[in-house]
Amino acid sequence: MNHTQHLCSSLLTNCRSLKNLKQVHAYVCKTGLDTDPIIAGKLLLHSAVSVPDALDYARRLFLHFPNPDVFMHNTLIRGLAESDTPQNSLITFVEMRRRLTAPLDSFSFAFLLKAAASYRSLESGIQLHCQAIVHGLDTHLFVGTTLVSMYSECGFVAFAKKVFEEMFEPNVVAWNAVVTACFRCGDVKGADMMFNRMPFRNLTSWNVMLAGYTKAGELELARKLFLEMPVKDDVSWSTMIVGFAHNGFFYEAFGFFRELQQVGMRPNEVSLTGALSACADAGAIEFGKILHGFIEKSGFLWMVSVNNALLDTYSKCGNVGMARLVFERMPEKRSIVSWTSMIAGLAMHGYGEEAIQLFHEMEESGIRPDGIAFISILYACSHAGLIEKGYEYFYKMKDIYNIEPAIEHYGCMVDLYGRAGQLDKAYEFIIHMPVLPTAIIWRTLLGACSIHGNVKLAERVKERLSELDPNNSGDHVLLSNIYAVAGKWKDVAAVRRSMTDQRMNKTPGWSMIEVDKIMYSFVAGEVQNSITEEAYEKLKEIMLKLRVEGCYIPEVGSVLHDIEDEEKEDSVSRHSEKLAVAFGIARLCKGSIIRIVKNLRVCRDCHTVMKLISKVYGLEIVVRDRSRFHSFKTGSCSCRDYW
Repeated sequence: MNHTQHLCSSLLTNCRSLKNLKQVHAYVCKTGLDTDPIIAGKLLLHSAVSVPDALDYARRLFLHFPNPDVFMHNTLIRGLAESDTPQNSLITFVEMRRRLTAPLDSFSFAFLLKAAASYRSLESGIQLHCQAIVHGLDTHLFVGTTLVSMYSECGFVAFAKKVFEEMFEPNVVAWNAVVTACFRCGDVKGADMMFNRMPFRNLTSWNVMLAGYTKAGELELARKLFLEMPVKDDVSWSTMIVGFAHNGFFYEAFGFFRELQQVGMRPNEVSLTGALSACADAGAIEFGKILHGFIEKSGFLWMVSVNNALLDTYSKCGNVGMARLVFERMPEKRSIVSWTSMIAGLAMHGYGEEAIQLFHEMEESGIRPDGIAFISILYACSHAGLIEKGYEYFYKMKDIYNIEPAIEHYGCMVDLYGRAGQLDKAYEFIIHMPVLPTAIIWRTLLGACSIHGNVKLAERVKERLSELDPNNSGDHVLLSNIYAVAGKWKDVAAVRRSMTDQRMNKTPGWSMIEVDKIMYSFVAGEVQNSITEEAYEKLKEIMLKLRVEGCYIPEVGSVLHDIEDEEKEDSVSRHSEKLAVAFGIARLCKGSIIRIVKNLRVCRDCHTVMKLISKVYGLEIVVRDRSRFHSFKTGSCSCRDYW
């Protein structure tokens, strides 16, 4: 290799962007090395695999090579297999078979099998397996290992195990692959068995088991294995922190986090973003604050991904002010994820106008909005009652940005019309959609019928839903509530009997609250223990005070009519969010904001109670339900009773 070749090779090695890649390519052409197979191959490899957003450039490069060899074909196949359109790698493979007489190698099949695994195409995987057998490559270690992964990704663990058992002297990578296959298909015992059979293990083997146990919720098995590990790396610690946090065990997760620092190791980007994500999902703001403090002290704030996770955590934990502060202080150029997360955060809290203003700022900054950004802005318009604005953005997405609406965008429009009470318009919109409406679309309209008490339309919508998902208990419950509000008690009873006959169970409502970095969960009608007893005792005291000082009258209109009024009042008083707020008042320090996360939409009675508590007790209560945030202060809610 001469000096010019060395220079070109060095330039390619240090190339990090498409712009730099084009500059190097121009230099290669100028020096006449574009016909050199080694340099041309390296140029293709970097554009197809190493440089972000350069795959289309790689495809154009490939077309200019007069006689691409097996290496060049494999390079493009690999790049396509790792892209968002992995199925396109098969087209390149077919072209290679047509153009080349040289025998196929193991790399071709390994990359193609990865592609089949990525888009879960069992049919393509089986065809490739057959081709590998024809060419005598199925016993190749590299191909065999990829076959194991492909079958497990497609959900066929029996096939994955069979391929593994037929391998001649599988190495540790193959053993790790079959253990991963067992976990991916939910076979924890099978994974245990394979792990115990391993003739040799590396650190990855132990980490695969840890990840499998935590994802399966087998936390005690994960803890036991973690203690047995001869060596632990940052992946091991991250797995435990994220695994316990995602399963709701924040106190234990923080314990691992603290222990990690005590042994002299540092959390990495994965563990921090993972733990923050778990905090966001559960509304664990205190644990999130601790992580924020660590991030600032340890110098992780320069990472865009960590900032995005921190922003998302504060938004989903009900502190949109802190989320905005994190957004404003981002040291690096904000990504589309940063903008979208902030817009979504404002939308969740009902700040529609502010979300729209931020969307305009994003456009002015040169960031092109994507489909997810438009979902966020449509959601913001829906929850703020901005019908005309929502309509404008929906068509702006198509007409200006050439983004074809997905089913989620159509759902946002149905929600927009439904919340505003324009139910007939929502129904007509669904009927004229260019794509088939899903059960979620119809369910969105059914929910709107519940809000506005439209029984006639609700029955038509329920018929549509029955065709798509006849046994969904949530639809039956919602319809019976609509009947109850309208006083159609015979219809309520008929729906309830139908649910009993079909053995449908209503999804129980639960609410969670964080107290002293421990998450407490309350479920409507659960068996009492010391925690729930404490909550019930405090709730009795609160309800009595609300009746005397807040003139509270229970809203029992949606409760079944065949029980006495006293029982109806008792029924609504047992809702999980009431228990959670009572527990918060009993345990949290005076002046603390009470933050609750629940799985269902907050009912009207609970909404009224939260407003009264905020007024009578002088508290701020933040409730995140299935739909949005409600921030209760001095007797009013941020949703302006529009949710």
